[in-house]
Amino acid sequence: MDGAGPLSLSGRRWIFAAVDQDAATRFAQVARVPEQIARLLISRGIAAEDAASYLNPRLRDLLPDPSVLADAGLAAQRIAHSVIAAETIAVFGDYDVDGTASTALLVGVLRELGATVLHAVPDRVIDGYGPNIDAFRRLVDGGARLIICVDCGSSGHAPIAGISGVAEVVVIDHHALTGALPPARAVVNPNRDDDTSDLGHLCAAGVAFLVLVALMRHLRAVGWFNGRPEPDLLGTLDLVAIATVCDVVPMRGINRAFVDRGLARIAQAPRPGFSALSAVAGLKRGVDAQALGFALGPRLNAAGRLADADLGVRLLLAEDAATAEALAGRLDELNRDRQTIERAVLAEALEAAEAQAASGLPVIVVASPRWHEGVVGIVAGRLRERLHRPAFVFAIGSEAAKGSGRSVPGVHLGHAVQQAVSAGVARKGGGHALAAGVTLDPEQLAAFHTLVCGACDTAAVAGPPPLAIAATLTPEGADAILADMVARLGPFGTDNEEPRFAVSGLLSHVSRMGRDGATLGLTVTGESGTRLRAVLFRADDGPLAEGLVQARGHSVTLSGRLRRDDFRGGDAVSLQVNDAIYA
Repeated sequence: MDGAGPLSLSGRRWIFAAVDQDAATRFAQVARVPEQIARLLISRGIAAEDAASYLNPRLRDLLPDPSVLADAGLAAQRIAHSVIAAETIAVFGDYDVDGTASTALLVGVLRELGATVLHAVPDRVIDGYGPNIDAFRRLVDGGARLIICVDCGSSGHAPIAGISGVAEVVVIDHHALTGALPPARAVVNPNRDDDTSDLGHLCAAGVAFLVLVALMRHLRAVGWFNGRPEPDLLGTLDLVAIATVCDVVPMRGINRAFVDRGLARIAQAPRPGFSALSAVAGLKRGVDAQALGFALGPRLNAAGRLADADLGVRLLLAEDAATAEALAGRLDELNRDRQTIERAVLAEALEAAEAQAASGLPVIVVASPRWHEGVVGIVAGRLRERLHRPAFVFAIGSEAAKGSGRSVPGVHLGHAVQQAVSAGVARKGGGHALAAGVTLDPEQLAAFHTLVCGACDTAAVAGPPPLAIAATLTPEGADAILADMVARLGPFGTDNEEPRFAVSGLLSHVSRMGRDGATLGLTVTGESGTRLRAVLFRADDGPLAEGLVQARGHSVTLSGRLRRDDFRGGDAVSLQVNDAIYA
């Protein structure tokens, strides 16, 4: 990338991609793709001979052998034993989207195999993250002789030891894990120290899917499917897809294939839960990765934030439309409540966070007894976006402060939290590079802040990161053909960012939209009179919206992502704005 431009309204430098024209032409000819796609692939470091596989990520080419995961074979054997012996199995998941989808994935497949399956999801406020002995004992009292912890359990040493001799535990997780393993029968976690699979970029649902592949292989080898139907694992990739998108894991390799195939499954045969969520979210076009992350995921997540996280599992396992519609309606209500609470907490947290950033602290840590712990992760993400540095937000309760953190590239929060636990500063915690959760005594907040600041690479938070611009466009060139070409590079996510374009023209229209006016509707007009619709979401957060309102009637350059317009349909497109230059 080169060609840095002036500072934008959000205070960022724009870096324009530099692609040699001759190289783009040769690439297009060799790969047999349009030149615009060639330029975008070159900027991603994709070779011409790899273009076809990149544009069409196939599961058969990218799915790893599950045996490369430490303990995957052991886990498959133990689960198979329960299936064959007709033991009751319990699945204990996390309360976020990854945990909810992973729980539904395992419960659904195990029931198809004929097993009796219980499931439990901890209450965020009462139980906190991960396994607890009371929940385990309830599952054992319900008859469980095998408990599968999914998206949690790597740090659950005490609860797992507490049921030793009564039931066995298999852990399927992906969170950062160093030191001694918990005393489980098997711990399948690509991020454990001795795992050499190079699959640490998977979410828990992705790891669970591979364990199920190993389970099917084992059951096939012992003849279990002689006369019995074999579950269709490909039909569960919709669950893996939403977990992969919402857990913000790197969108590369097998993860892209998981999401691509999962979206195809939703388009072909959506489960009742996805159909009902799409309806309450008002989706008019087919579900894509953006819809999973910004429409369906937050509603599914709302249960674990404000109410019973089991609502999400029940929705994903619903077999009829009526049940799914009732559950989806409840989740939509909870999501609206979450948005209201989130806005109030963010307004309070922002002042203290800005003061910490102004003083030069590389990590933000804010806390209050007034804040609902169900939204601390979202608010941490908002602070991270606004202040361009890792942020932890804590809700202080009567017995503990429970917090959630969101990070920037280059600062591994999971490792920082583990340091805090090892140092005795935190009671428990865990996570991965970009997100982590932690529980500590309120009087340890200052010590925790000092520790995580010391663990932070200050170079990673030196200032707002530059904004990568893939190409410049006019309103005339921002059409449906280009939008469809760009979509072929998806699914998008971390490590496969959706291209941003710079579009220049007259800002002929600006208006507030939505129930709370937090969205700006924009129109950019080109020299020929062609108009491009644009939209800025969360327009009440930061100086960008204010600058755009002042720029009405003047020439601007907007940066954003070009997409089909779901509301207008047909060949309409819109630019989803994330920055602007107005001088």
